Amino acid sequence: MNWDEFASWSKEIADWGARYHKTLRDRPVRAQTKPGEIAAQLPKSPPHQPEDMATILRDFDAIVMPGMTHWQHPRFFAYFPANAAPPSMLAEQLVTTVAAQCMLWQTSPAATELEEVMVDWLRQALGLPDGMTGVIQDSASSATLSAVLTMRERATEYASNRTGLAGAGRLRVYCSDQVHSSIDRACWVSGIGQDNLIKITGTSPRYGMAAPALDAAIKADLAEGHIPAGIIAITGGTGVGGCDDLAATLEVARAHDLYTHLDAAWAGAAMICPEFRERFWQGVEGFDSIVFNPHKWLGAQFDCSVQFLRDATPQLNTLKIEPEYLKTSGDVVTNYSEWTIPLGRRFRALKLWFLIRSYGLDGLQARIRNHVSWAEALAEDIRAIDGFEIVTEPILSLFSFRCPGDDAIQQRLVDAINDDGRIYLTQGLFEGRKIIRVQVGQFDTTREDVMMVRSVVEEVWQAVQ
Repeated sequence: MNWDEFASWSKEIADWGARYHKTLRDRPVRAQTKPGEIAAQLPKSPPHQPEDMATILRDFDAIVMPGMTHWQHPRFFAYFPANAAPPSMLAEQLVTTVAAQCMLWQTSPAATELEEVMVDWLRQALGLPDGMTGVIQDSASSATLSAVLTMRERATEYASNRTGLAGAGRLRVYCSDQVHSSIDRACWVSGIGQDNLIKITGTSPRYGMAAPALDAAIKADLAEGHIPAGIIAITGGTGVGGCDDLAATLEVARAHDLYTHLDAAWAGAAMICPEFRERFWQGVEGFDSIVFNPHKWLGAQFDCSVQFLRDATPQLNTLKIEPEYLKTSGDVVTNYSEWTIPLGRRFRALKLWFLIRSYGLDGLQARIRNHVSWAEALAEDIRAIDGFEIVTEPILSLFSFRCPGDDAIQQRLVDAINDDGRIYLTQGLFEGRKIIRVQVGQFDTTREDVMMVRSVVEEVWQAVQ
């Protein structure tokens, strides 16, 4: 392909993209294909001769698109959103075209310096204190793993990277039972182990861990000769939006000199609205590490996760490795590859720059406020369906419900809703019972899209009973 052909096909794909997004409401939200159906349409071996782009794109439409779940669909209410606002998509086109590897300042100075400024713009937008720095990670999983590795190194006086964990004793990490599974995985990968991740049962009204129970667990471990390494708190847990009391958690952490990490991957975006900080953000300034995902609720194309650090030194002491071929001579600069686990780095800051400038904080705040308001209204609508119950009340734009009957009927209902195609919901577990989750957060959803959930749920429920 020459560059004139590239320009022509780029225009064709951009036009296709606009048509796709304009017609999303006409498509079922979740892919309706059966396992193996897509693979069966693909050749068993790669082609030896080149094929023209027109044929490739026809096959994309005919083979690939029927097997896609449409995360940008305005009636996507499952999991959490993975939004991609149009300016973010345009920025990603530029990043893909330039195709820079942004591991060091000198490998792309603009990427590093824009990242520094974008992290600080978001620090200000979230009401975090002056002096906090940060880095753009690929996902909250990587940020959490970075934090857990830092906990490990700090607890072993920065020896375990060199000597391993043999003989180091049992390191312990503490969290709510409402945390995301990435916290479990971080403990696996770091060598701390699942058995040393101590989960404290959440309590009402926001399903967070109780500080006295956390303190008691740490004291019990100390009595057993174990080594407390850190605490992971949550604001907006994945299951039902669980939120820990941040100030109370920090008080326990300070009493035991423990490193702290806050997982606010989804709900952190809502903290650009000052009114939500009062309920969910009090004490946040004391955390050593905080992660939130602009690629969830803020509109940035996946992947884009920001980790803020009260002091970057412990994480740098944990992750920095500097062979001769990566050294930078001359002025002191930031090399973000020393802040993260991967050496290679994409130019993720550009989409934040495009996004924030295109909508302004006012525009982004308005979207989040609408989503919260519409979710609250929808919860009341579902509560009014005969026999239905709201199991967990809305936390920001997330709530859960049950229909009459046992766990099997909950699954049957959610499967039937998703097979219907007009909306997409997912199930979960809370206090041993199956629930149906609803989260409102897709970038272009409207009040009409959200309120449609009740009519779909009611109609499908009549059919599955």
